[in-house]
Amino acid sequence: MSEFKLANRLSALPPYLFAAIDKAKAEVAKKGMDIISLGIGDPDLPTPEFIIEALYESARKPKNHRYPDYIGMLTYRQAVADWYKQRFNVDLDPETEIVSLIGSKEGIAHFPLAYVNPGDTVLVATPNYPVYGVATEFAGGRVEYLPLIEENDFLVDLDAISDETWAKAKMIFVCYPNNPTAATATKPFYEKLIEKAKEFNVIVVSDAAYTEIYYDPDNKPLSILECEGAKDVCIEFHSLSKTYNMTGWRIGMAVGNKSLVAGLGKIKENVDSGIFQAVQEAGIAALRQGEPFAESFRAIYKERRDVVSAALTKIGIKHRVPDASFYLWCNVPEGHKSAEFVTNVLMKTGVVLTPGNGFGTPGEGYFRISLTVNNDKLEEAVSRISKL
Repeated sequence: MSEFKLANRLSALPPYLFAAIDKAKAEVAKKGMDIISLGIGDPDLPTPEFIIEALYESARKPKNHRYPDYIGMLTYRQAVADWYKQRFNVDLDPETEIVSLIGSKEGIAHFPLAYVNPGDTVLVATPNYPVYGVATEFAGGRVEYLPLIEENDFLVDLDAISDETWAKAKMIFVCYPNNPTAATATKPFYEKLIEKAKEFNVIVVSDAAYTEIYYDPDNKPLSILECEGAKDVCIEFHSLSKTYNMTGWRIGMAVGNKSLVAGLGKIKENVDSGIFQAVQEAGIAALRQGEPFAESFRAIYKERRDVVSAALTKIGIKHRVPDASFYLWCNVPEGHKSAEFVTNVLMKTGVVLTPGNGFGTPGEGYFRISLTVNNDKLEEAVSRISKL
């Protein structure tokens, strides 16, 4: 059989973090070890029944089996606009300021193709979701990473970015509530980011997929679009995946600056054919009726967070107690490196963790726990780790 060399853009990539974790997990499972996976952020809670019923009814409509609109049904985009107004008090024009996505990952991966030319600089706050850097490099851009450190509450130190760096940057990626650190952004932070972006004509790309996983109803995570002037420079990516346990459904949205939304829409016209309309109609149901269910999910994650935090404290593992997201960002025990510790835990206990350095160099010395199994399994996982 002939062998063909991969394109340079692929051969230069490191293994995708979560694919590598799945591979290692499968190898350990083959040995007969019971696996408890706290690695990938894939909710174990079921999709609410009313959303499934909406899909069932919509899938029976012959019109929904034809090609959908590239940028999404107007009724879906209107539901997104209504949800943003209700949740963030942000006004969006469903015709020009919203585009539907086949999950937010798809939109994030395609967005640099619309605005990044070969050699352009893109700023990425790290540790980070790996797709930001990969998407930039696929577009021929050059990534400059901005370290997120504990001493700065894992917020980008905007004052540490030189004017020279701002001047050469085409866009900046930020994610709050943050994956993997679970940090949240303040309004003053967003306001300063917008001010800098406007001064130097930099596109702000906000990944807001975790805003609805929060634990204090009086301190809900912000959308950057709540800040004055945000629409001048910002596009925000969101998803139904985490909010309504719809990771496999692949439905999300990008909203904000209409020219940025249009640019992404232009890419999508040429590379995909939109979301199955029955899934969009189910998404409409989720956005309009899903808040009571989202609230119940938050209560479950809060209980899990508290269970794991107490167990980790008992065995002496330092960690952040998150205000949002379903992740705990933990310090590896003294004398260990992230990958070495996580590999040892997997091989000896069957517990899957995510090494912090897999998200970027500043993640060295940390590991991430995902709260996507039940309390009993979480307690069992920490118990196994304690016996190493």
